[in-house]
Amino acid sequence: MVVGVLALQGSFNEHIAALKRLGVKGVQIRKPEQLQDVSSLIIPGGESTTMAKLAEYHNLFPALREFVKMGKPVWGTCAGLIFLANKATGQKTGGQELIGGLDCTVHRNFFGSQIQSFETELPIPEIAAKEGGPPSCRAVFIRAPAIIEVGPDVEVLADVPVSSVETVNSSPIPNEEESIKSVRKVIVAVKQGNMLATAFHPELTADTRWHSYFLKMVPEIEDGTSDIISTSSMDQSFTNRSMIDLPIFQ
Repeated sequence: MVVGVLALQGSFNEHIAALKRLGVKGVQIRKPEQLQDVSSLIIPGGESTTMAKLAEYHNLFPALREFVKMGKPVWGTCAGLIFLANKATGQKTGGQELIGGLDCTVHRNFFGSQIQSFETELPIPEIAAKEGGPPSCRAVFIRAPAIIEVGPDVEVLADVPVSSVETVNSSPIPNEEESIKSVRKVIVAVKQGNMLATAFHPELTADTRWHSYFLKMVPEIEDGTSDIISTSSMDQSFTNRSMIDLPIFQ
């Protein structure tokens, strides 16, 4: 099995390193024809507007949309989440092109600017049930988006409480700011069919459970034909890990 990682900008090397720790080959994707050689795709975090411009320059959007429609597993982290959403708000003037397919509305930079990035212990009952380990993971939010609305077929995997939204960017959409202020929790991880999306960066920690969970969405994994390294057999020290488990890139 070979997993593609969109390598236009952002943390693609970190995703490839995480896959390597699980015994899976990750390859960089920069051209439409390269998508034909991979069974699944990760769209990493980065600067979403820059990534969109580069994807448009390389004529990647038609091939990416077709990849999603074919039902092949796709995981978007941070900027990748924005790419997969059917609708994005709080964008820069002129907006940006999206791949779409994920029935949700994303607010770009929901948590504020770069200096308002943060880390938190995030409860992940579904992931822990499937992958083992503690009931939470260390989640790294870097100028992160949030999911403010989901469709009926979207499964929520994680959310975070918001005590204040004063850092949320203003949006040209009328009354949107008021609707966001009423939210007590915002969604930061979802799954819909062949699509997985997280507002945070699992690739920036030593915890590979999100990657393992994604890999099991690939049909050959479900059929038991892959030799993926089990997360439960790799590192039994999750519960004793440091609150800061960086850096992880090798």
